[in-house]
Amino acid sequence: MTARNGRPPHEEAATGDAAHEPTRPTRTEPGDDTVAGVVRQWRAVHPDLDTAPMEIIGRINRCAALLQQAEDAPLRRAGLSRPEFDLLGALRRTGDELTPSELTRETFSSGAAVTKRLKQLTERGLVERRGDTRDRRVAHVRLTDAGRDLVDGILPEQLAYERAVLSGLARRERDGLAALLGELLGRLEGRPGALRL
Repeated sequence: MTARNGRPPHEEAATGDAAHEPTRPTRTEPGDDTVAGVVRQWRAVHPDLDTAPMEIIGRINRCAALLQQAEDAPLRRAGLSRPEFDLLGALRRTGDELTPSELTRETFSSGAAVTKRLKQLTERGLVERRGDTRDRRVAHVRLTDAGRDLVDGILPEQLAYERAVLSGLARRERDGLAALLGELLGRLEGRPGALRL
């Protein structure tokens, strides 16, 4: 956990009155973040281990946690959980009716979880279901006008936050980062099992 000024709490306390002064945003230098401190600690405990992967994976995990924490704020105000918004977003971006099975694949969720979320979202009037005319066992799900308006109201706020986060990087840096992350994600998604412990 870090303080408002980005330093761990024990470092903030050591600064005395300076801790109460207004902070100025600064660009974090390489090796001056929370993950770097964790890596240094592990190296001290296990100097025989190669902790270099932590410098990448640890930062990806930390960034993901902080980004999701910030981006979930407008969802909480709308009374939505992240998984519920992901389901609504899948319906909005595909522009089609989807079956619960298709939503399971689109949102990387279990069938039971999707069923529960659909029930809650239907009760709120954000999605509606209709039966298949040829197979009564199949249902088709689509957004209501209220559901579409909700997604369209939240998405611009999230994109604005993401643009602000990336504004400190040059276009070339952003493109390079996107390519590297895409390559890593492709390996993880394309070879399930091959990269497991």
